[in-house]
Amino acid sequence: MKRLEGFLGKSQYDHDINERFRPSACGPVTAYTILRYHEHDLAKSCVDDIYRLLGGTKIGLFKWRFVWRLRRLLGPEWTIENCGLEELKKEIEAGRPVAAKFDKWFSFHWFGKYVFDYHWVPVVGFKETENGIILLVHDNGGRNRDSQVREIAYEPNQAILSFIKITKTTVA
Repeated sequence: MKRLEGFLGKSQYDHDINERFRPSACGPVTAYTILRYHEHDLAKSCVDDIYRLLGGTKIGLFKWRFVWRLRRLLGPEWTIENCGLEELKKEIEAGRPVAAKFDKWFSFHWFGKYVFDYHWVPVVGFKETENGIILLVHDNGGRNRDSQVREIAYEPNQAILSFIKITKTTVA
């Protein structure tokens, strides 16, 4: 098992997040927690600011917008791009969390049973078992509940899962 040490989760329902944003703040919270882990200055902003900067909406944050806006915000010193499971494992082994998007609606898997229907989470670890890969994710909390690390089987959710790596490529 490989798990990042020192990663702090955050609930998208925390009281420091605008009440109107909370139901759809999982993408901005995921970006915030990953940037905080990397000690990026943008993490000194509040989640509400990141929500606005990333273009959050009432129905959530589209993957293409997450990538495009984060690239613009972080600049050329950072790589923000899609990655597969093998690259996710390399990122975790290198000590870097990865953003994961569960999306059964825009992947047209409407009738499947998945852990999340439409949700962003930071992946903070994984383990390989005889039953397949288990992802360790911070679930971004719930109403009156802190974020907690959950174990999620990769294979049953694979059809609706995508991953975004957020990597500093040069030293500033």
